Amino acid sequence: MSKFNLIFEDNIPFFEIYINTSLEICEARDPKKLYKKARAGEIKEFTGVDSAYEPPLEPDLILNSGEETEIESIQKVFNFLYEKKILPEEAMYQLCGQPIRQLFEFNKEEQNKLIEEIGNNLNFKIEISEIDLQWIQVLAEGWASPLAGFMRERQYLQCLHFGQIFDLKKKCQINGERKEGDLNCDEEENDGEDQFPMLGPINQTIPIVLPIFDNQANLIKSKLSSKPKIQLIFKNKLIGILKDIEIFPHRKKERIHRQFGHFVEEKEIENGHPGIKLIMESGDWLVGGDLKVFERIIYNDGLDEYRKTPSELKQIFEEKQCDCVFAFQLRNPIHNGHALLMSKTREELLLKGYKNPMLLLHPLGGWTKDDDVPLNIRIKQHLAVLENGIINKEWTILSIFPSPMCYAGPTEVQWHARARLTCGVDAYIVGRDPAGIADNLTGDSLYEPSHGAKVF
Repeated sequence: MSKFNLIFEDNIPFFEIYINTSLEICEARDPKKLYKKARAGEIKEFTGVDSAYEPPLEPDLILNSGEETEIESIQKVFNFLYEKKILPEEAMYQLCGQPIRQLFEFNKEEQNKLIEEIGNNLNFKIEISEIDLQWIQVLAEGWASPLAGFMRERQYLQCLHFGQIFDLKKKCQINGERKEGDLNCDEEENDGEDQFPMLGPINQTIPIVLPIFDNQANLIKSKLSSKPKIQLIFKNKLIGILKDIEIFPHRKKERIHRQFGHFVEEKEIENGHPGIKLIMESGDWLVGGDLKVFERIIYNDGLDEYRKTPSELKQIFEEKQCDCVFAFQLRNPIHNGHALLMSKTREELLLKGYKNPMLLLHPLGGWTKDDDVPLNIRIKQHLAVLENGIINKEWTILSIFPSPMCYAGPTEVQWHARARLTCGVDAYIVGRDPAGIADNLTGDSLYEPSHGAKVF
């Protein structure tokens, strides 16, 4: 029996996939020079040249070729086939590893639809901070896959109490809890489970949340029955939209105890732990929901070329025929001990039989405390180390990791390692006291320096 008959017998539906490609890209990719011949008049009524192309009216999936990398387009097809229950879960993981979930909406028509939807007075604007923007970048680029946006209460509790994401369901309530004025959004929508593939629990030790203040929360809560959307604004620019939203209390002291295993008395907050200070100064409510970001986040600081997404890094490693990726994160300049550790790791991987192990040198690029070395200085130093051959640039990829720091020690180092799984990292180097900080009262390490490595 032919493959076509098998497809027919299994009742596999027909899907129309629109490869949305500009004429310029089609001509650049023209191996048979057909466009060139059409331009010269050798081929008549050639689609796109002297014959109009009519795009499909309602395609099941759109691939924006030229805007997406090859890996991103393939990932979208696999995700689509999984959501339609054509591709089984185990096959999905075998083909893709940890699936990358990007939250960008590059399609202009879809952007316009969303903008039209938020064009009424039932929707809201929130001016976000630079740290919020950095977390949006983390989410949009897929570092926190499979999250669909800022955490709802269900995922927040899973993260805070278990250090994992178990599912992507939206509802989080106990029997009999729902009542008029409930802070959770529409029950029908909350009943649904996100169809993004999860074969099992995924490590997530750091909450990714959007705090808001009382006045913002009260205004939004008064309109929850109308299913409002939130415009996220940074320096007067629309960054993205948060929809299908949920608001829940930000129990800051409880979060701090669980996330940091440590607390600073209010009188000591100003000169105490900087990550704790940020949380205590933030709003008393958290808003979660599905995030759509309209364009890539750039900073125009001369470093954007080093900000690679997980999909881009995967593609680089594939092009270089790398058979093992090992990552090293740092938030300070490289010293001799770091360099020896990275070189020794590659030697060990070669001894294990790998032919082309590559280093992802991945400095943290989000917020850091005031006395850490600024990112632009660190990148200059890293480039000098590579140019001088202290680390071999032939087997090193320098890229910036967009996450802000928390200084949560062994809890945070799990997030740092787990995020790198999305870009294909196989091994993660853990040094002394990772994500650590000094106790502001004693000057000693707040976390036992070996515990970061031991938790692995």
